[in-house]
Amino acid sequence: FFSQTITGNFANVIHGLNANHLTDQVIQRSKRMILDTLGVGLLGTSTEVCHKVAQYSKIYSSDTSSTIWGHLDFRLPPLYAAFVNGVAVHSMDFDDTWHPATHPSGAILPAVVALSEAFPQKKKVSGLDLLLAFNVGIEVQGRLLRFSSEARNIPKRY
Repeated sequence: FFSQTITGNFANVIHGLNANHLTDQVIQRSKRMILDTLGVGLLGTSTEVCHKVAQYSKIYSSDTSSTIWGHLDFRLPPLYAAFVNGVAVHSMDFDDTWHPATHPSGAILPAVVALSEAFPQKKKVSGLDLLLAFNVGIEVQGRLLRFSSEARNIPKRY
């Protein structure tokens, strides 16, 4: 499908992922990661930095909107909802971590949830679709981390 460069191989793997690749163990682990991220994100909505980005983001509007976690009456365009929710998760710094340092769920889940909310009512995504999208995001992030010589050198620099 794509050329056989490193990037082409990477694209083939990601493009080929589907719900059949989600084993019971992956599904259970993903649910735990999602629940943890939602909990940390909800707690993070009370931080000063989250309040500031939420106030800043209020200037943006769109016909399509997504929820700000913990505030069902506050909706923003999906890009800004993902931004505010991602800041909420990261502001607590208790979200999951890989080594070298990266926080996979806090970067992926807010985007996946915001996008899933933005779909028209007749095209809503299923829970399995959401789990697949979450895991594709985690896979992309993990592979990019493996490709990065900068990321491998983080522990030596600190």
